[in-house]
Amino acid sequence: NPIPEDAVPSTVVALIKVRDRDSGDNGEVRCNIDGDFPFRLEPSSANAYKLVIASALDREKVSAYNITITARDRGIPALSSRAALVLEVSDVNDN
Repeated sequence: NPIPEDAVPSTVVALIKVRDRDSGDNGEVRCNIDGDFPFRLEPSSANAYKLVIASALDREKVSAYNITITARDRGIPALSSRAALVLEVSDVNDN
């Protein structure tokens, strides 16, 4: 579903769950967003993150965001995986 451009910062737009079957440091996973976007990842619960709006959206400037989230464990060597999300912004202030 598109995100309305008038959605307020701190609105949750996605829930990301991660899983690593290893134990110890090899099983601890951290996620981050690759790039500079008006969104941020916040830990939600064990093995889950919320993707929330960090700043105002403007569909006239950007109508969709291609976001890559990287999950990396704390093992040595660290292993990682990436997932891509497309977030569309809907227009609310045009007639």
